[in-house]
Amino acid sequence: MTDVTDPYPAPHLTGTLLLSALLRRTAVDGAGHGLGRLSDIIVRLRDDSYPIVTGLVAEIGGRELFIPATEILAWDNQRLELASARLDLRPFERRTGEVLLRRDVLGHRLIDVEQPRLVTAHDVQLTHTGQTWVATAVDIHPRGLLRRRTGHTWRDWRGFEALIGHDGSLPSRTRLGGLRHLKAAQIADLIEEASDNEQNELLSRVHAHPDLEADVFEELDEDQASDLLEALPDAQVADVLARMRSDDAADALLDLPQDRRQDVLGLLPETQRQKITILLGYQEATAGGLMSVEYLSVATTTTVADALRAIAAATHLQQEAIVITFCHDDDRRTVGAVSVITLLQNDPRALIGDLADPHPVHVHPDADLPEITAAMADYNLLVLPVLDHDDHLIGVLTIDDVLEATIPEHWRRRRA
Repeated sequence: MTDVTDPYPAPHLTGTLLLSALLRRTAVDGAGHGLGRLSDIIVRLRDDSYPIVTGLVAEIGGRELFIPATEILAWDNQRLELASARLDLRPFERRTGEVLLRRDVLGHRLIDVEQPRLVTAHDVQLTHTGQTWVATAVDIHPRGLLRRRTGHTWRDWRGFEALIGHDGSLPSRTRLGGLRHLKAAQIADLIEEASDNEQNELLSRVHAHPDLEADVFEELDEDQASDLLEALPDAQVADVLARMRSDDAADALLDLPQDRRQDVLGLLPETQRQKITILLGYQEATAGGLMSVEYLSVATTTTVADALRAIAAATHLQQEAIVITFCHDDDRRTVGAVSVITLLQNDPRALIGDLADPHPVHVHPDADLPEITAAMADYNLLVLPVLDHDDHLIGVLTIDDVLEATIPEHWRRRRA
């Protein structure tokens, strides 16, 4: 069994029980009289700690009644004994923050944060702390004939994001929770695998973190991103596109129904709107359609120290695009390119024009994918400048964008 040692301060663990073994067990009073069958176990969620058992749900005479955890006198693999035969006869009603382990967790999907992937909870382990019971582990091994041979696959409860798609408990859960440990591409993979309800919750969680939300939409499969954006109101679509890289935002805008594009474009900030408008003027599978219009170009008379300061200040630009700094003459014609490494390894007082490659490999905006990939492969380029016919820099192609455009669609979401 996977180690479930709690790194947080906790009382000594003194016993374990399995949810599957407890369900339908008859609860008895001190005299051994049957009181009803256990139908569920209630836990209260706690941030960064194990959920604590607050009560039981027992089926008595066809009604579900609440039994507080304080009434549990003895509980093991053989019996469930309550301190009193007097039960609250009011029907059970869930309170804020309460989760039912059988109804809400068992058989439902969880996010395995370590993998990451969506898995199903097949059993829950309860552990006694000396004072109370807590849910400490989840069995994610699928049920079936082979289970007898391979047994359980227990994992620490806190290694999962549970209750995905469960609206009732959402207000009681951390808005981002374990998802904060995942990369945008990993969250995008989860969204693509998720059901409609699960997708809605994942999107609502990342929506509270606008930059992460934009990154996730950039990583989504194009068709999936299109469907999800189309379901959002124009203002929210514009909010997402405003934070995306301009080339990805332009692609996303084109995937919207034609009658919505102009409205969304009008809601974008002026700078982003201008960038997207430029990109929309090029065919999609060309250098102009694939390029980013975010790059760094400085005058040839700029010192190495000033160029490095400009790079450090360019926090709004895609990092992959500024591993190369371009330099231009007085007419804004591109006359050189130099890597960040070269800048770091030279005298801060040197002029960038003296260090730059005076004839950087480049393509024009009408170049197709074979021409682009050949240039980047032949010259081992991470960034390929796109120049107009007057040698003005109009955009850059980064290796990640070229790979994404080149790799076959069915390869993109393959799992190792």
